Amino acid sequence: MNHTETLPALRAIGVPYKRVDGRLKVTGAAQYAGDFTANGLTYGFVVSSTIAAGRIVSIDSSAALALPGVLHVLTYQNRPELPRADKAYKDMVAPGGSPLRPLWDDRVWYSGQPVALVMAESLELARHAASLVEVRYESAPHQTAMREVLMKAEPPSTEKGGFEPPPEPRGDADAAVAGAAVRVDEFYSTPAEYHNPMEMHGCTVVPGEHGNLTVYEKTQGVVNTKTYLTTVFGLKDDEVRVVSPFVGGAFGSGLRPQYHLALAVMAARELKRPVRVTLTRQQMFTFAHRPQTIQRVALGAAANGKLQAVIHEAVSETSQYEDYCDVVVNWAGRLYQCENVTLGYKVARLDVPTPADMRAPGAAQGLFPLEVAMDELAEALRMDPLELRLINYAERDANKNLPFSSKALRECYREGAARFGWGKRPLAPRARREGNEWIGWGMATGAWEALQNEASARAVLGRDGIVTVSSSTADIGTGTYTAMTQIAADALSMPLHDIVFELGDTRLPKAPIEGGSWTVSSVGSAVDAACKRLHNRLVELARQHGGARFASVAREDIRRVGKRLVCGFGADDSIGIDTLLERAGLESLEEQANVKPHEKQQAYSMGTHSAIFVEARVDEALGTVRVTRVVSAVAAGHIVNPKTAGNQIAGGVVWGISMALHEDGQFDHDIGRQMNHNFAEYHIPVNADIHDIDVLFVDEHDDIVNPLGAKGVGEIGVVGVAAAVSNAIWHATGKRMRDLPMTLDKLFA
Repeated sequence: MNHTETLPALRAIGVPYKRVDGRLKVTGAAQYAGDFTANGLTYGFVVSSTIAAGRIVSIDSSAALALPGVLHVLTYQNRPELPRADKAYKDMVAPGGSPLRPLWDDRVWYSGQPVALVMAESLELARHAASLVEVRYESAPHQTAMREVLMKAEPPSTEKGGFEPPPEPRGDADAAVAGAAVRVDEFYSTPAEYHNPMEMHGCTVVPGEHGNLTVYEKTQGVVNTKTYLTTVFGLKDDEVRVVSPFVGGAFGSGLRPQYHLALAVMAARELKRPVRVTLTRQQMFTFAHRPQTIQRVALGAAANGKLQAVIHEAVSETSQYEDYCDVVVNWAGRLYQCENVTLGYKVARLDVPTPADMRAPGAAQGLFPLEVAMDELAEALRMDPLELRLINYAERDANKNLPFSSKALRECYREGAARFGWGKRPLAPRARREGNEWIGWGMATGAWEALQNEASARAVLGRDGIVTVSSSTADIGTGTYTAMTQIAADALSMPLHDIVFELGDTRLPKAPIEGGSWTVSSVGSAVDAACKRLHNRLVELARQHGGARFASVAREDIRRVGKRLVCGFGADDSIGIDTLLERAGLESLEEQANVKPHEKQQAYSMGTHSAIFVEARVDEALGTVRVTRVVSAVAAGHIVNPKTAGNQIAGGVVWGISMALHEDGQFDHDIGRQMNHNFAEYHIPVNADIHDIDVLFVDEHDDIVNPLGAKGVGEIGVVGVAAAVSNAIWHATGKRMRDLPMTLDKLFA
């Protein structure tokens, strides 16, 4: 046995380390987009439209400009010239399409649209001055009620948005439903839900001496933001730097550059001074939101529970100027085995801003009716809902006719049910009661894709033994800093405290936007590759400059221990990294890697899966619902950090409870304006609404999805939760809830 085999390898992946950036955040040292400052900083405040459709007749800024300290009021009439071609940046934002171009012309598309930007020496002054800007409008008829235009809905255009059409029908689902021994055919709805991260959207734009810009922006992708700015403003690549080291929550709202960014850049270039524009909480309701949907699910089954037909049709909202589309119905064609499947998707145009991706876009809405309908089918069959799902378990992705790279959903069902105690569940509803509360148990399935995109990373070793790893990815609160540090430490067999990970800067190697749960898969694979290259290069240096002992041993026998390289236990079997680099004439050692998805992935369908089990208690007199216990069992490949990943799933469960019981964007359709655009009336859960959440990860090996075998967990946590809550409410009360949110007025209806 070689004596070096007794040296233990450091393992970082799979260890529940605390967040490496946690201290910066809790001490206030972390800088967000609105925290950066510069000499001569100017503050911008957005003036929002008060009509839902029409045109601007006039804008009178004289009263605002008369105030000392007010520097300028930017409108469509005096904004700088911008390129006209939408196609120049259609494919450079996420989701695809042509975002609203603020102050483009006199057209008003929706209530709350930005119509002016006031710039002043202080935020308070800018806000007051904005209230003095008088805008006269010519109103046009508007429509914000989707049910009024439901019959006008049309299939979305692939030219106006990033639409992924449903697969072609399989078999004859209509005939199969009609001839089924047992069938369910119902309509379901989900409301518009709004992004409300703790950090509101904002940016600080600092112009340089030669017209270059440094932009501190809340974004999920600095490269995406830079591409948007260079294209829209006709700037060269070296004229823009985008920086975003910390993001106070996003989950979709930061994928696309929002209107405050373009306004701030226009203002900074106009004034030739640094400008900060931050949105108010009310203005956070004037762009990114999850679109409302109306969906039909029809299921037909044999008497033994075997599915014979699945029909899932959905209509969701979009704006008048874009075709935004979530992938809502496709999941029904892959989650369960069925030979007759028809999926359809349409969009209805409203006078509202374009919707946006929101955590698990499409799946969060689409799995709600599908999983409630499966529960209704189990009720009609007098069958346990979990048994029904196992009977119809899909071994292949029928949409793509491909095998799964891995799918441990059976294990999720088994381990989640055991942890929850599902075997003790009464089959009939209204079977358990404590005091005034009926107690019900419900479950649902969750699914999301496991994706990988091209990404780059760099690793630099200094003489001090510290390795700095970097990539221009983002951390929206998901734990990217920590996960990448662990991946680097594992690849280098180093302790975490000797690794520094940098992100959120366009000067760093390119990375995709942080979204779709693909960051660990994409950026993590690049970090792993760059660090392994660095280690191999360091080993070669040791063989060349470490002396006779290092030159005589095999490469795999040379390992790093602390800040030294060793190949044994003798005096000549060790050399300091600083000494090695000095002998080689190097101040540092650097390697970079670019990783792309490999071709063998095309032969598989890749995804994450979950099983959610919920206990709900419903007060018979008050109609209030308490979700007192949740078990979420997740299969997501190799988990890099069980602590941060578990936090992600628990956060998704909270969001799912919020979706089920609280969130609802409510409009006054007469004036076409959302009325609950604040935290007082747009309800989200508080601590008292959340009780026991138990997250478990099942073992799942996957050597196809990426070199790490890791799948993302950002989205999967929320999928299926609302359906499980609905099913638990039915089990408690005997009443089906098909429209979100499930509020007490609907329970009593």
